[in-house]
Order: sequence, then structure tokens, then C-alpha cells
Amino acid sequence: MKFATFSYQGSDHVGVVDASAGRVRPVSGVADMVDLIARYDALKSSLGSGADIALGDVKLLAPIPVPKRNVICVGKNYLDHAREFAGSGFEAGAVRGAEIDEYPAVFSKGPNAVIGPTDDVDMHSEITSSVDYEVELTIVIGKSGRNIAKADAYNHVFGYTIANDVTARDRQKRHKQWFLGKTLDTFCPMGPWIATGDELDPENLAVKAWVNGELRQNANTRDLIFDIPTLVSTISQGMTLVPGDLIATGTPAGVGIGFNPPKFLKSGDVVTMEISGIGRIENRFV
Repeated sequence: MKFATFSYQGSDHVGVVDASAGRVRPVSGVADMVDLIARYDALKSSLGSGADIALGDVKLLAPIPVPKRNVICVGKNYLDHAREFAGSGFEAGAVRGAEIDEYPAVFSKGPNAVIGPTDDVDMHSEITSSVDYEVELTIVIGKSGRNIAKADAYNHVFGYTIANDVTARDRQKRHKQWFLGKTLDTFCPMGPWIATGDELDPENLAVKAWVNGELRQNANTRDLIFDIPTLVSTISQGMTLVPGDLIATGTPAGVGIGFNPPKFLKSGDVVTMEISGIGRIENRFV
């Protein structure tokens, strides 16, 4: 199933999406998406009833509009991107040097960065001149756990969504870490909804991004250096993951810093991202 958070007639709702029909059916009796995720097993049997609404009549929000905790992110997790990053001059801090790290490089973006799948991204031109894009398959945790074994990792995953890990490369470089370059307001477009884990094969998904219609990123999740079970297991060591936690799994090659000279975004640019089995997001940068 696919679940969206949306605004309709002045209020926000969670609903079941029929993407092929272009319809969404509100789910009653849940406070928000995190509540639905936490109680999904109990609610499953009651999700098939009720009147639906045309997707064109609603405004899609980020599936979890205000995450309760930071969005957990993974860097340098596709080999070709690790190579382009290593040669870009924009590496920072502990991840500088090796193309492939022995352990996943993990950082975070604040909840303030999250916006919806069609919202405008503020380029913050007063503080940065090197805004970049990164398409990422994002894991949505569905079941709490700490010290999760790799073999049990998928049992803790509710589903998947798309995130654009927007980055101010100059701030990333100057401050020698990733947080200040990645957690500016609006720097995490997300959506268009969550596809549950039983809907797709997360280890074989096409991951693509376009800038003004030009295909820039084109890869497959089978190319992840650290796979989903490894990420869930590693991140959960000593830290309890809870329903609604988000893990962005890294971006493939083709970001702006991979070009010579770099192709940073300009005001008015439109970035479109698509992952097979999930859907598409499209945001204008202003």
C-alpha cells in the first residue's frame, strides 16, 4: 500500500493512495502518519473502506511533515558518487580521503528542513552560492528496536519514500562537517508518499534525478555500498529506532559537484526525482 499525508478543505489527513487511479482515500481514527505506522498491524483490516478523493484536489505534504527526530542520512554510499565526491574538493572532516569507507558515514538533517514533494526550496542566497541536489531512497522505520541484527532488519522497516538531500556545498566544506550545509530550512523535500515494504524490492529500484528536464542521476539501489540491513543494524547499535524514524540511504553519482566546473542550482531551476515503485517529487528552487 501507499500512504500520503495531505491537506484537503482546510485540514490535514492521512490516506491510502491509488496512484494508478489518481485517488486518495482518507484513513479515519489516526492522529497522523506516525500514529498509523505505529498501529499499522491493528489498522490494516479497516483501511479498505471510505470515500476517495482525486489527488488533483489535494495538496500533498511530506509523508511525515515534522519528524519527531532528525532525519538520519548516509554519505558516500554509491561507489561512483564516492569517487566523484572524493575528487570534488568539497569533502569534509572525517570522511575525507578514501573513496569507500570501512563503516557508513552517518549524519543528520533537522526536522526544520523537511518540506512537501512540490514545495519550493529556499536557496538561502544570502549565505550560500553552491546549492546542490541529491536523490535518495529513504527508509521509514515501522517497529522499534535497538541493536537490530542484519537478519532482522527488514522486520523493522515500514516502507520507503524519496528525499532530496539538498546541500550547501560551501558550508559543508567550510565547517568541515555536513550538518550546517544540509539542515537549512526547506533543504529536505520528501514524498510523494510512503510505499510499504511489501510493495517493492528495495534492493532493485531505479533511482533518478533531473534538473530542468536533463537527466543527471540514474542508478539502482543494488549498487548501494552499505545495504539496507547493514544501515538499519549499524544505526541501531546503542540507539533505539522508533516508528517514524527516517534513514536516507545515500545518493548516486551525477550531483552538481560531479561536473567540471560544478553545476550548482540557480533560482528557477526545477529538480525532479523518481524512484521506481514509489513515485516522483518535483521542487522549484527559488
